Amino acid sequence: MIDLSGKIALVTGASRGIGEATAKALDRAGAQLVLSGRTVEDLDRVSAELSRPALVVPADLSQPGSGSELAERVLAVAGGVDIVVNNAGIPMRRTPEELTEADVDAVFAINVRALVMLTVGLGPSMAARGGGSVINVSSVAAIRGPLGRVAYAGTKGAVDGMTRALAADWGPSGIRVNSVAPGIITTAIWEESRRTVPGLIEDLAEQIALKRWGSAEDVADAILFFASDLSRYVTGETLGVDGGMGRIGASARPTS
Repeated sequence: MIDLSGKIALVTGASRGIGEATAKALDRAGAQLVLSGRTVEDLDRVSAELSRPALVVPADLSQPGSGSELAERVLAVAGGVDIVVNNAGIPMRRTPEELTEADVDAVFAINVRALVMLTVGLGPSMAARGGGSVINVSSVAAIRGPLGRVAYAGTKGAVDGMTRALAADWGPSGIRVNSVAPGIITTAIWEESRRTVPGLIEDLAEQIALKRWGSAEDVADAILFFASDLSRYVTGETLGVDGGMGRIGASARPTS
């Protein structure tokens, strides 16, 4: 049984999907949650479903300075944190011919700039509390190189690189930094396509070794592992939570 009692955990992008599932998993383990996202109503809904009320700190991470500002606001309401889950991010599908500089700026602003500035803003408080765990949400896109995702894949490659660098910087302070790289997960990003594109669910499942889409809870459980002492000697790692999609081939289904 994982016990995070007495730990304070920040989850960004906590209003739905992986962020919501992660907040609930950490809550079940006993952590006090700080929830951040853009929509107060959704954050309040998630907080109401936890075993103890969360501290809600809404934020739009697209603007310059927003990551550092969120760190200051979290410290003001919580005093410090032990666990940081950097889940907030935006997808982007653009072919190279469609991609504009504004597109690149927009996706890097949230997925990279805000993530790193929020994290470095909270690092000293984690060190003062004796260490902690940072978990960055990356993507299988950083491993596979998907079509039409050049900017998005670039952000997730940057996240994995920063994960390793921060792990080196902060190891002496007892702060572990790891990332999880989800594959195809049944979150709201895919909701319309799953409804409207014939055969999409089955076609993509066939590309996965485990032959199924992942759930937000699949990712949340991996994040919970990194948040807990079960991963006390693990840092600088990126864990694929993708049913094998990123690094192994998808075999055919058994015929008998």
